[in-house]
Amino acid sequence: MSSALRPRLLAAAVSLCFIAPAAVAQVPQALSPVVITGARFDADPSLAPIGATVITADEIRRAGASDVNAAIRKIGGVFGRQSLDGSPDFTLDLRGFGTNSAQNMVIVVDGVRLSENELRNPVLSTIPIDSVERIEITRGGASVLYGDGATGGVINIVTKRPDQRAGSGSVFVEGGSFHAGEARASMAQSWSDFSADVSAGHQRTDNYRDNNAFRQSQLSGGLQWHTDAGRVGVRYEGARQDSRLPGALTEAQFKANPRQTFSPNDYGALDSDRLTGFGAYRLDGHDLAAELSYRKRTVDSNYLSSDFPYVSSFDTRQLQFSPRVRKLGAVRGMVNELLVGADFTKWERTVKVAGAPADPYAEQKSKAVYLRDELRFDPVHDGRISAGVRRELFDKHYRDTQSYATTGYNLTQGLNAWEIQLSYMPASGLTVFGKAGQSYRLANADENAYTPVINEALRPQKSKDLELGATYAIDAASKATARLFRSNLTDEIFYDPVNFANTNLDPTRRQGFELDAEQRIAPDWRVSAHYQYVDAKFRSGAFAGRQMVLVPEHTVTARLSWVPATGHSADLGVQWVDDQRYGEDFANSCAGRIPSYTTLDGRYARTVGQWELAVSGQNLTDKRYYSQAYSCLRGNGGIYTADGRQLKLSAR
Repeated sequence: MSSALRPRLLAAAVSLCFIAPAAVAQVPQALSPVVITGARFDADPSLAPIGATVITADEIRRAGASDVNAAIRKIGGVFGRQSLDGSPDFTLDLRGFGTNSAQNMVIVVDGVRLSENELRNPVLSTIPIDSVERIEITRGGASVLYGDGATGGVINIVTKRPDQRAGSGSVFVEGGSFHAGEARASMAQSWSDFSADVSAGHQRTDNYRDNNAFRQSQLSGGLQWHTDAGRVGVRYEGARQDSRLPGALTEAQFKANPRQTFSPNDYGALDSDRLTGFGAYRLDGHDLAAELSYRKRTVDSNYLSSDFPYVSSFDTRQLQFSPRVRKLGAVRGMVNELLVGADFTKWERTVKVAGAPADPYAEQKSKAVYLRDELRFDPVHDGRISAGVRRELFDKHYRDTQSYATTGYNLTQGLNAWEIQLSYMPASGLTVFGKAGQSYRLANADENAYTPVINEALRPQKSKDLELGATYAIDAASKATARLFRSNLTDEIFYDPVNFANTNLDPTRRQGFELDAEQRIAPDWRVSAHYQYVDAKFRSGAFAGRQMVLVPEHTVTARLSWVPATGHSADLGVQWVDDQRYGEDFANSCAGRIPSYTTLDGRYARTVGQWELAVSGQNLTDKRYYSQAYSCLRGNGGIYTADGRQLKLSAR
């Protein structure tokens, strides 16, 4: 990168992001390698989005997180529910959206959106953990930049560029409880302006429960050409998964034996392929960037243990194109940054059901344009103000001639998002910030297939979002961020257990408090903690004042790390989750709740030459608990057991 280009990128990043002033003051003129940030453009790694929680590669390795999902939960403090298919892809929940949490946040990997247009979680376990440079967790509405479903927030995963790890390679092997095993290898190399990388891995485990075995193979690789003016490249990621499905238990069954299954013949599979082309270039004072991505997924489901066997195969294809341009200039001596971009997406799915004479088909096309401008109005006090708007149009089409609920619809929906953000440094080390805006979400293909009115799609969900916060930083290792937030939702999209249909709820609200803190308590010791309080309730209607289901009011995550300069390291983490309402308890009439629980994990590692040897453990106290339960009103069923204690040995 040319020396002339670096200060321009720095100024743009400073004008675009809100961070602790201590970090701003220490940013050097010669930037470290650039990465994708929450602003959807390259910037210095120290310039995190407003109020974001940043997880670094060092923290991931020290904690022994074996996949991206685990790192987000254990280090980032995000609440997660046990996956139903035995995979490491827990359901992540930002700001208390319960069973629909995956549809109320956006996950992005290097600028490419992973969030699905169906009731499925984004698959993060296929991302090689060794390739991750950092993870940015930005809580709160972000629909201006990311569109549909960004009410709860955005998780931005940034991978290392091949030229950043040129001439390097790694090998990792691990074994542990429940016949768990994993092996992965990666390498990267650069030649002048060209670089390449490849990664492959395989993991298997029988998991804690009966009929819950999981197998996954993964392959990824990329090629990139880079010059002082920009870069262009292509990347492929593929994965193959096989899962056994243990099903749900009643409360009596859970107490008798939480490991048992009553669906011994159920199983599923997932094949996923994604090909992405990307580029960034500086031309005549403008920064240009774009990604073009194609993803294909095949999901097979075989439910054979019930009285009504069901076999199906889902084929989905998605094409995304996201061009954007940024212009950095000056207005009366103040730094100004203007961002204009567009997002185009085409998603389609064909379902093959055994014995059905016709295949259900769903399609969604969307096109959006957004504009965001930010002005640094007071360099002395690091004062910044930004505003942005977005307009997005959706075309939806669905047909299923055999459905008993919805046979088809064809409609167009248009939505707007806006935001205003302000940041100011009233005193050294202290930054206060605030943001207000509107975010939105549309019902996906699965939700619109079962609605209260046949052939009538659900109304869009809208949210008025407000956040106030402050960051105090002594240095990079000692800082704290506190946030107060409120989201007033209209037409929230949720499953109605009374009418057995997806519906638009009466007005609801999410409000609460979040605190992130980290402190170096001694030269070799560091402690970090995340606390979240969420008050999720109906604002009006038949359930006015009632709590929303499957939302813990309080969650606390804390970690203690020991990293001396002797080749040893240790990391200990604890998470406490408050009790929750059962999944169908809208009236708050169930006598009991999902019990609160505390889990403990730890890792000790020793470096010997080029090898790192480690022993790690999850749920070290072997706590019997569950985070998924739906049927309190019908015999206390619908319980999905969480994992018991698991110990692992690894070598890297």
